[in-house]
Amino acid sequence: MTVKRAVQQAVFAAPAERDELDRMRRAHAAAAKQFRVSAPGPEVWGWQGRALGRRAGDCWLRIVSAEVNKAGGRLWEGTATADTLVPRSVPRPRLRGVLDWTSADVAYRAELTEYVSVPPVTSGTPALVQDIALPDSWWAELKSALGTLATVPTDRESVRQNWVDRNFRRFLGIDPIRIREATTGHADRHWANLTRAPMVLLDWENWGRLPVGYDLGLLHAYSLAAPATAARIRREFDHVLDTDAGRTGELIALGQLLQACSRGVHPHLAPLISRQAEHLIGAPIPTP
Repeated sequence: MTVKRAVQQAVFAAPAERDELDRMRRAHAAAAKQFRVSAPGPEVWGWQGRALGRRAGDCWLRIVSAEVNKAGGRLWEGTATADTLVPRSVPRPRLRGVLDWTSADVAYRAELTEYVSVPPVTSGTPALVQDIALPDSWWAELKSALGTLATVPTDRESVRQNWVDRNFRRFLGIDPIRIREATTGHADRHWANLTRAPMVLLDWENWGRLPVGYDLGLLHAYSLAAPATAARIRREFDHVLDTDAGRTGELIALGQLLQACSRGVHPHLAPLISRQAEHLIGAPIPTP
C-alpha cells in the first residue's frame, strides 16, 4: 500500500491504539445492551476513529465519543435536531433512540437509527476515484432534497465567516470574502454520505446554515477525479454554482478542503482541488 493510500484510508479507520479500539467496542456493546438490540454487523468506523457504527437488525447503532469538556453542542446534537426539524420528504435514516452517558473522562452518545439497505456510493473515502452511472431520478432526488433543506429555519451555523477571515489568505492567496447569501444545508455532502438509488442522505451531525453553493462545491470537489460526474454536477446545478453567491460558497468549500489536504488528508485530490480554486480565482494559489 502506498503512503498516499494509507493516509486516505486512515481518515475513516479504527483507532490505532489498542486501548482506544477496545474502549469504543465496549461502549458500543454497552449501548446495544441498553437499547436491547444485537449488533453483530461489520464495524464501520467514522472520521479518525471517533465514531463506530454496526448494523443491529433493522437498525443502525452508532456511537461517538469525546472528552467530557468537548462533548455536547452542534455536532453532538446534529442527528437529533435534524430528525426533529428537517421535513420527512428529505430522505434520511429515521432516528429511533438516543442515549448519553459518561465514563471516567469520556462522554458518549449512542444513536439508534433506521438501517438503510442501499449502500453508499463510496465506502471508506468521501471521494470518487472513477465515474459512476446514476439514473436521472437520483439527480432529481438530490435536487429536491437540497431545495427542501434550504427552506428549513435554524440557528445552527455550519460554516462561519471567521473561518474565511482567518484562512483565505493562507490557503487561497486572496483577501477574505463576505458570506452575503446563506442557506440551510447538509455541510458534509460527499459520496460516502450519499447512497445509490434511491438516494438517501446519511450523517447529519454537521447540518446547518452555510454559504449558498458550499454543499454543491464540496460534492463537486470530491468528484474531481471523476470528470464526467463532476461535469454532471455542474450541469445539474449551474443555476447555483454559476452565480456570485455560488462561487463564494464553492471557494469556501475548496479552501476548507485545502486546509484538510495540508494535514495529509485526501492527498490525491490536492492538485485537483488547487486547480479548481485557481480556475475560480483566476490566479495561482499559495504552494503548500
